[in-house]
Amino acid sequence: MFFRYLCENGGALQTGTPTGAASAHNKKNIWNMADNYLGRKMEEYLSRPDTAKHKASHTLARLLRKNRSCRGYDAGFKVREDQLRKIIGVNTSVASSRNRQALRFRPVLADEAPKVLEHVRMGGALPELHLPLPGTEPNAFIVVCTTAAPDDDLYIDIGISAQSMLLQAVEIGLNGLCIRAFDREGIKRALGLTLEPVLVMALGRSVEKAETVEIPADGNHAYYRRDGRHYVPKVRAEELIIPHACGQQH
Repeated sequence: MFFRYLCENGGALQTGTPTGAASAHNKKNIWNMADNYLGRKMEEYLSRPDTAKHKASHTLARLLRKNRSCRGYDAGFKVREDQLRKIIGVNTSVASSRNRQALRFRPVLADEAPKVLEHVRMGGALPELHLPLPGTEPNAFIVVCTTAAPDDDLYIDIGISAQSMLLQAVEIGLNGLCIRAFDREGIKRALGLTLEPVLVMALGRSVEKAETVEIPADGNHAYYRRDGRHYVPKVRAEELIIPHACGQQH
């Protein structure tokens, strides 16, 4: 009924010319009907089971599970500039020590990626693999730079920024790797940077299979690979909590 009424009387809305069939009163009724109709449809959509499932797929816990450091990427998938800008954009919403906001970000797409790749080292705990494997090199990076001298506050900001950007990357179907093993002067020369780079983040679509494994606090923390799968040891949650001292009041 709504669509039939809109089709019969909508000509005046498109042209802005009043007609006998679409008076100002009728126009107001049309917009009210449209608002109510769209509101109902949105409520129906959000209440659908498949929609609820989609919303649940982007919970923080799920994003954290999927956010594994990636050292092998799909060479056939090219990261776009708008995706890098979306990832960088999270920095307008995250915390910054003393609100200094000293970090700056240089997006690097496929045409410049080889210039960055030659100055970074990946997979330091698995030197025998010479990662990334041929054909799985990242074709996009974000080079994080600073306008301030490095100090404790800055490194806190880098951690907040990096984790937030990685989670945003996962939400849009990508994965990444924070790289601190890189030639700073080489990166500066390759990209013509005047600011000091403090972190390189590789980004792309992962071709790796990775999962976490629980370990005790005194266990071996080194990541490893077995049968083509990447394993990341993580200390059990109960061992991360500092217990109350004996006799201390709760």
